[in-house]
Amino acid sequence: MTTTDTAAQSQPFQAEVAELLNLMVHSVYSETDIFLRELISNASDALDKLRYESIATPELMAEGGEPKIRIVPKKQPDTLSVIDNGLGMDRQELIDNLGTIAKSGTKSFLSKLTEAKDGASLIGQFGVGFYAAFMVADRIVVTSRRAGSKEAWTWSSSGGAGFEIAPASEEDAQRVVRGTEIVLHLKKDAAKYLEAYEIERVVSAYSDNIQFPIELVPEDGEPRQINSASALWQRSKSELTAEDYAQAYKQIAGAFDEPAMTLHYRAEGRYSYAVLLFAPSTKPFDLFEPARKGRVKLYVRRVFITDDADLLPSYLRFIRGVIDSEDLPLNLSREMLQNNPQLAQIRKAVTGKVIGELESLGEKDPEAFGKIWDGFGLVIKEGIWEDFERREKLLALSRFTTTKGENRTLKQYVEDLKENQTEIYYLVGDSIERLKSNPKLESAAARGIEVLLLTDPVDAFWTSAPLDFGGKPLKSLSQGDVDFGLIPTTEEHKDEEAKPETDEALTIAAIKDALGDKVSDVRASQRLTASASCLVAGGLGPDRALERMLAQQNRGTASKPILEVNLRHPIVAAVAKANAADAADLSLLLLEQAQILDGELPEDPAAFSARLNRLVLRAL
Repeated sequence: MTTTDTAAQSQPFQAEVAELLNLMVHSVYSETDIFLRELISNASDALDKLRYESIATPELMAEGGEPKIRIVPKKQPDTLSVIDNGLGMDRQELIDNLGTIAKSGTKSFLSKLTEAKDGASLIGQFGVGFYAAFMVADRIVVTSRRAGSKEAWTWSSSGGAGFEIAPASEEDAQRVVRGTEIVLHLKKDAAKYLEAYEIERVVSAYSDNIQFPIELVPEDGEPRQINSASALWQRSKSELTAEDYAQAYKQIAGAFDEPAMTLHYRAEGRYSYAVLLFAPSTKPFDLFEPARKGRVKLYVRRVFITDDADLLPSYLRFIRGVIDSEDLPLNLSREMLQNNPQLAQIRKAVTGKVIGELESLGEKDPEAFGKIWDGFGLVIKEGIWEDFERREKLLALSRFTTTKGENRTLKQYVEDLKENQTEIYYLVGDSIERLKSNPKLESAAARGIEVLLLTDPVDAFWTSAPLDFGGKPLKSLSQGDVDFGLIPTTEEHKDEEAKPETDEALTIAAIKDALGDKVSDVRASQRLTASASCLVAGGLGPDRALERMLAQQNRGTASKPILEVNLRHPIVAAVAKANAADAADLSLLLLEQAQILDGELPEDPAAFSARLNRLVLRAL
């Protein structure tokens, strides 16, 4: 062992940890119970890891006794200890686990935590629960010995700029044979956590379903187990109450909200496994991490294996819970996780069950489903693009804002199709307000045709796939030809169908001549009734919205659009009659106002302004 290893060392915290500790030490949250839940959860994880590693190395269990968690309150000298005989940590692991936060999204988490009135649920979701102990303790001492190691180490901190790490004293090393002992030197206002009834209350509320025994070791009296220590997902649904499920959700997901949906069943047959899954009612803050990883935990015969097994597709990554297999081998490697055919079958079956349960919830309890859709609808819609096999089901599950109202389904849309309407129309844009005023809706509105108004960024992607629902293809009003000729206009819009007085060929030729290669084509519009012009994409390739998005991300260049003009509009009619200079100005104005209506800037704003001023002055 080197001198560096044996000497006590002071080390600074990572910047994010220091910032987090500052929040905890100056505890701005009233919900301090979370600290005990988080320490018990960490202890349970350590016991799970030991049980998993001992499959390959049974001797790790030789010393230290049966897996359990002990809670030891001492009123003299006001300390509360949480002790596990799990895997434990060596020196470097203590530094890595208690001195840094490796999880991505830390900066985002800290900003949210600072803003939040109650950060309890955020702390659990971001895996930084250990530091919550500084809400109730002004000093924490951690002694740990990794299973199978001869060395024990002590980490200590008062929640300031750093921590100290040193070899454990002989007395501490003899006491911690395997696992981790966390001793909290409690603040005066946290003395209630030394009372047995208070500890039992917190454990009952948040940790009752931890699978390992939690023992309370009072100062007077015998140690006693204070949790049920049963795998709730292995129990029959008839034995369980809504409160049991709510508590299990909070413990498994590290959450404080109520589940919006619970799915609990046992699959028997070729493969046997138990499933307990929840849909949250509030949005987790790691929902849009680039890795798009799921948070469903894999167990094999009640032994925790991993929470990184991709048991559900990425578009269901908001689902939390447990899948416990009776058949998988316990020594699953990462490669086996990725290539195991049995796991692939479980994934397929459970995905189908989740989607089926969401469908059922949408029909039976629209309010509960509405919470899920509001929070996770844009994530579910990723599946329309990614999951060809379930595309129709995901389309049926989706809720849309349309020109008829909110939370409309495609089933409702198809039931309300107009006479001779053979397509489902949609428009993609930045906001509902801007889409509602988009001129491309005019002809559809004149016929009472419902149009889906899509504003989530993911909408530009999934709509680029060839889609249909109930035998009706989805059609963008921003792309290709649109022909409403067989669908009659409503009585109030009859006058908008009057034939144009201008010469179509002459007008189109004049505009093409003026615009040159700024557009790929100019043509008479079937979309417009009141506005002068609009821009659309060709029938092949991406829609206008997707082109703009990809160009903004430097992932492609937008192709030249098609300019459609309304031959009944006075400005368009004036082009054919104007002199060359005025025709050029009017033609460019038609292009630039179409760009503005699409949320784009004209290519040359200064030239646009000068041109507009010229035309106004001529009119005056």
